[in-house]
Amino acid sequence: MSKNFQTPDKVIYVCTGSKCKKKGGKENGKALREMIKEMGLKGRVEVVKTECTDRCDFAPVMCFQPDNYWMHHVTEAQAREAFKEHILNKPDNLEP
Repeated sequence: MSKNFQTPDKVIYVCTGSKCKKKGGKENGKALREMIKEMGLKGRVEVVKTECTDRCDFAPVMCFQPDNYWMHHVTEAQAREAFKEHILNKPDNLEP
């Protein structure tokens, strides 16, 4: 077994529990994974699906680490903006 275990620089936790999934959590995670691929950040940034954050009233929920930035009622557009801010560290309204 010669594969190396790599630790990403940044992690985005996306809740995909039943309520979050129904309210867009799954689509948010997919959009973020696409952005990671497009930006060539695979291996440096990772999206981790969580089963439930126990914050169902606020679905969908996600968290950007290491910033410890939590979001609730997240739309795909908001997820993309947060990616720019917390992953790319670019100001709002700038395309990567």
